[in-house]
Amino acid sequence: MAVPSQRSVCPSKSKYKLNGLSSTASSSLSRPATTVLPPTDTTPSFILGSSHKSYKHQYSNIYFIRLRLLKGTVVKNAERRWKNLAEKPTLVPRVLEVTKSKLCYIVGTVYMDMPLKPNVLEDLARDNTIPPPPPVPKFYSGDDHTMLEDESGRIRLVGERLKSSRLVTGVIIGALGMETPNGEFEVVDICSADFAPQVSAHSGTEEMAVDSSASDPWVGVISGLEVGSEASSDARIQMLIEYLTAESGLAEDQVPASQISRLIIAGDSFGPINIPGRGDGTPQVEDRKARRNAQDAAAFSPHPIYNLSGHLLDIGRTIPIHILPGETDPSGAILPQQPFPRAMFGEISKLPSFVCESNPTYIRLAPGIVEEENLAEKESSARTLLVHSGQPLNDIFKYLPNRHNSRLAILESTLKWRHLAPTAPDTLWCHPYVAEDPFIMNDTPDIYVVGGQRRFGTKLVEGEDETKGKVRCRIVMVPNFARTGVLALINLRSLEVKCVNFGVQGMTGGGGVSEDVKANVPVPTQIVMQPLSSEQQMGGSPGPM
Repeated sequence: MAVPSQRSVCPSKSKYKLNGLSSTASSSLSRPATTVLPPTDTTPSFILGSSHKSYKHQYSNIYFIRLRLLKGTVVKNAERRWKNLAEKPTLVPRVLEVTKSKLCYIVGTVYMDMPLKPNVLEDLARDNTIPPPPPVPKFYSGDDHTMLEDESGRIRLVGERLKSSRLVTGVIIGALGMETPNGEFEVVDICSADFAPQVSAHSGTEEMAVDSSASDPWVGVISGLEVGSEASSDARIQMLIEYLTAESGLAEDQVPASQISRLIIAGDSFGPINIPGRGDGTPQVEDRKARRNAQDAAAFSPHPIYNLSGHLLDIGRTIPIHILPGETDPSGAILPQQPFPRAMFGEISKLPSFVCESNPTYIRLAPGIVEEENLAEKESSARTLLVHSGQPLNDIFKYLPNRHNSRLAILESTLKWRHLAPTAPDTLWCHPYVAEDPFIMNDTPDIYVVGGQRRFGTKLVEGEDETKGKVRCRIVMVPNFARTGVLALINLRSLEVKCVNFGVQGMTGGGGVSEDVKANVPVPTQIVMQPLSSEQQMGGSPGPM
């Protein structure tokens, strides 16, 4: 099959508003407009100001702030959960003040003592002439111990209840039990902060029963373009461009390009850099000088940036784009990753509809074009999106056994923990905050998007907050586009999710249909001469992801 050639939308047949609010693909089709609303106190910005750019502080401040902010909520949940027990357990303010053989509950920060976790002291003591061992895929082992700590100290948790609990370092929990003669705390039940309140006027249950209409705005999400990687995904990217710009045919069940209001790129837009000779010893002096001066093409090549900028420009002329940095992108390694410099993307940086976001980021979208005088009226109809490129989920997954711990279940647990990245800063690098922990979820988002995953998955999570208010959140896991060709589409009104798969029959590598996708993600039949297809994914994926 011939791969479609690159085409650009003719400006004479298209008009665009460059304020990021709306776009029109042709004179007969118009995209539903959406407006980005400013952040609120419960959806803060992750941009680091000049006052935060200091690395002289200890990371312990983050744990103290996290415990102080979430302890009150956990204590209230514990009181409601255990107040009707016959033994009438009481709260022990400090974990080291528990009394032997007396039922009580304590609140603190979980710490997992795991032999397989990276140890910075061991790294410093290692002989630099010996290459370090490769990172382990899992920190979990049978020799792990669970601790609970607060300002007073640390106590070891034991009991059968821990085997069925999903606990990682950094989570704030309440533990019901009693101290054993050995000085350990035997746990019989556990509670967490549970869902945060959700500021949304969408009733949800009624809306979900109504099919999507032609006027509903959709948001497209992709992750892992990996431009510049060894396995080129140019064929899939070209088909994605033609789909979003309405230059290709559609299957009957596909969302028309005119209904997609904007595109979010959730990290890993660039392929990982593999420098030859790494791990084979110290490079020669000439090699080091060449790499320092960016003369080694293997160490630095501007072509991926040029290619990605060209792809973004083709899409950005017709639709607003939000791009996040990811693990393989040229950005800082610690969270929150700061936005890309706009200037590196060339011509598209001149378009106000092109937005470089931090990782993670909150995006608040309201339907229609919102003027400043009507901002308060549109607040009630806005949707809050929480998006990140996958590093927190991938790190949490290393702490847990595969059984009964799917990635969708872990994401649901982060909502109940009210924390986006609990394992930071233990095994996930983050900025040393002093007076705040921005990863705490003060508001449950309407849509929770995570990029950088192996497979596509989605689940509608429903529950109640501490005031018995209804909470609904659509979780979407977005797989690597270069390997799977998956574009996720989310309906902002009904929270319906559809999945579009791009692939060319008979091709391998970046343009073919991945065997992993065939085996694990329900993929519609590929249509000859019309390689675009889609499928609705409304339920969660069972089993480990």
